[in-house]
Amino acid sequence: EMIAADRPRLDQPHVEIGAPPRQRERCQPAGEPAADDGDVARVGIGAVHPAALARLAASGYRFRMAAPDPVIRSATPDDARAIAAIYAHHVAHGTASYDTEPRSTLATAALISEHRGKGWPFLVAEAADGGIVGYAYASQFRPRAAYAWACEDSIYVAPTQQGRGVGRALLAALLDAAEASGFRTMVAVIGGAEPASVAFHAAAGFVHAGRLVGMGWKHGRWLDTVYMQRPLGDGTGSAPA
Repeated sequence: EMIAADRPRLDQPHVEIGAPPRQRERCQPAGEPAADDGDVARVGIGAVHPAALARLAASGYRFRMAAPDPVIRSATPDDARAIAAIYAHHVAHGTASYDTEPRSTLATAALISEHRGKGWPFLVAEAADGGIVGYAYASQFRPRAAYAWACEDSIYVAPTQQGRGVGRALLAALLDAAEASGFRTMVAVIGGAEPASVAFHAAAGFVHAGRLVGMGWKHGRWLDTVYMQRPLGDGTGSAPA
């Protein structure tokens, strides 16, 4: 995963999310050929200089246009069906959630409405074709009043879109939105202590805050839970408004 300084910009539709800036600066194809594609370079409009295209074409490369970056926007209850489908996959196949039964579309719509009503961010990543390819939201860490300035993040990406930077874009937007909502710290509760999720959050500035052993039983094994934390805005440097 990229460090925070390398977060993709959403105003560069010709560059795939996750393409390192150095690739853009050298005007090379934004991505490596897929293993089953042969000599195929994924490029976008304006991403490669015409002379470079000509040289690559002469060497036998074929080109595939990169899809535009997803748009990150606030979720509405109309997105509930797509969000519920993404979550159902992760409930069935992963350990990020300790749910063993998927959340219904109706319950998902209620969750979105609750966040909107409380002023908490609930975001979706919408592809160019209008499909939802991921979502993220921040909820108050615990319901008691003194926790009002601490939030927990939840981020899920459609299985076909994993590894394309959608999660990074969602987390970057969620950090900004959570700070704007008045939260001063964000906590990541990482089910199964998954190394990929730990690295993903560390790249965004989260630090290790603790590990609870054997907190869940799923997919035939005991699961540890890792806590990570990142300040928002002034963090603990001043009293909340």
